[in-house]
Order: sequence, then structure tokens, then C-alpha cells
Amino acid sequence: MIRILPALTIALLASGAWAQSSPPAVVYNAPLNPAVKLGGVKEGSALAAGYNSFTQEQARARIAKAGYTNVSPLKKDDTGLWQGTATRQGKTVHVALDYKGNIASD
Repeated sequence: MIRILPALTIALLASGAWAQSSPPAVVYNAPLNPAVKLGGVKEGSALAAGYNSFTQEQARARIAKAGYTNVSPLKKDDTGLWQGTATRQGKTVHVALDYKGNIASD
């Protein structure tokens, strides 16, 4: 009987590990790139530096969608911003687009 008691104690303690539930499954129903604002173009905010996955043509199209015309060929700088010039309200302005799709001009 004395030998059975330690064995029962060990068995009871070990059974607690079996009773634990597994972690919940990860659900992937978020957008593939949550950094990009899918609802539209946001202008006038501070631009964020970071890895920019937009191609030059995608960046130009997004800038044009925001109402700019004559968008020059863009160049990506060291901070990941696409930069160039465009026309807005009859003026040539410097324009930039960050990895989130935000646009700023001077």
C-alpha cells in the first residue's frame, strides 16, 4: 500500500498535463497586407518609412487616383518612399507615397 501511494500521486499529477486544452487555432481572415489602406488614399498625413512593396506603376496609379496629373517617373528613396513630381491644381508639386499608400505633396 505504501508503494501504491507514490505511484498514484505521480499518476494524478501527470494526468493534469493531459487535461490541458490545446491553444486555439489561428484564423487568417485579415487582409493579406494590413499596412495598405484598402479604403482609399489618405493625403496630408506624415509619411511612414518602411519596406515599400508597391511597384513604380502601382505608386503612379495611386497618386493619379488621388487627383494628381502628369505624374513623373518615380524613384524609391532609401526610406522606401516613392518620390517624384506631379501637377495638382495647375501647379507642379513634389509628391511622395509611403508603403501604407499615404500620399504627401508640398
